[in-house]
Amino acid sequence: MVKIGSIELPDFPLLLAPMEDVSDPPFRAVCKLNGADMMYTEFISSEGLIRDAIKSRQKLDIYEAERPIGIQIFGGDEEAMAMSARIVDTVQPDLLDINFGCPVKKVVTKGAGAAVLKDIDLMVRLTAACVRSTNLPVTVKTRLGWDADSINIGEVAERLQDTGIKALAIHGRTRSQLYKGEADWTYIARVKDNPRIQIPIFGNGDIDSPEKALDYRKRFGIDGIMIGRAAIGYPWIFNEIKHFFATGEHLTPPTIEQRVDVIRRHLHKSVEWKGLVPGINEMRRHYNNYLKGLPNIKEYRLKLVTFKTVEEIDAVLDEIIRVYTGFQFERRQVEMDNLSYNCD
Repeated sequence: MVKIGSIELPDFPLLLAPMEDVSDPPFRAVCKLNGADMMYTEFISSEGLIRDAIKSRQKLDIYEAERPIGIQIFGGDEEAMAMSARIVDTVQPDLLDINFGCPVKKVVTKGAGAAVLKDIDLMVRLTAACVRSTNLPVTVKTRLGWDADSINIGEVAERLQDTGIKALAIHGRTRSQLYKGEADWTYIARVKDNPRIQIPIFGNGDIDSPEKALDYRKRFGIDGIMIGRAAIGYPWIFNEIKHFFATGEHLTPPTIEQRVDVIRRHLHKSVEWKGLVPGINEMRRHYNNYLKGLPNIKEYRLKLVTFKTVEEIDAVLDEIIRVYTGFQFERRQVEMDNLSYNCD
C-alpha cells in the first residue's frame, strides 16, 4: 500500500496526470470509471486564484466520486502561493499539488512552472510556504532540471522532502526538451534509490502501453506511475495496465459500443458542468482520439464537431454504433507525439 499522508492508495497506483484543458471533471469522471486510482485538477494559477478569476475558481470544482483527488497550483510568488493554498484548503480536496514542471513559455516567462528549476532556493521557499499554509498533504510534480547541463532532480527531491511534502512525481524530461525525445527514467530511479528519500516517488513520461508500464515498474522501482497523454481519448489504459499486471494478458480492446458509451458520458458531463454551448464546443477536441482506428469515420466526425445540440450528437453516436457494430479494433501503439496539451 502507498500512503500520501493519510491517503491510502493501492499497491503501485496509477495516477491521472494534471493536464491543462484536458483534466477537467468530465474527463476525470471517465478515467475514474476506467481505473485511475488518483487524479488531479488542471493546474491553477495562484495569481488568478487570489484575484478570484472565474476560470481559476471553476477549476476548483471537485466531486466526491473523484476521490482521492488533488488540486494543483502554480506560481512564483511566496505570498500568492501561500494564499492560494489556504483557498484550496476550503474546498477540501485530498491533497494540494504544486506544479514545478510546466515547460510552456507563457508559464515559464512568469517565473513559474519549470522556470523554478533554475532557482532551487526559490522552489524550496514556495513549497515551504504552501506546506505552512494548509492542513492538506502537499505534493510536487516537477522535471529532471532546466536542461541537460543542469539536471538537479536529486538535490530537488531531498530539499523538497525536507520542507514536508508527502510525495513527488517526476517527469523524465528537462524543461528544454518540452515533450520531445525519450523520457529518461534512470534519474527517477536514482531518486527512488536514494536512502534519504522516504516519500513515494511516482514516474511520469511516455507510458503508452501495459508492457511499458510493467517494464518500467520492474526496471525503475518507483512507487507508481502517472499517465497523461496516453489517457487522452483512451481512458481504458488504466484498467488495461492493471489487468496486464495481474494476468500477463491483454484485455480485449473496447468495442464500438463501449467507446460510444464513454463518449456519451463525457459529453453529457461536459454539458452538465460547463453549460450547453461551451460543453459541446470543448468536447469537440476529444472525438478524433476516441474514434481513432475506425475506417471512413470522417463524415461522422464532421457531424460531431458541427452539430450544436446534445440530441443531434446523440443521434450521430447511435448511427456510429449501427454502422460499426462488430468492428474489431486492434491494439495500437498510442501516438504520443500527436497528443498534446499545455502542461503536465
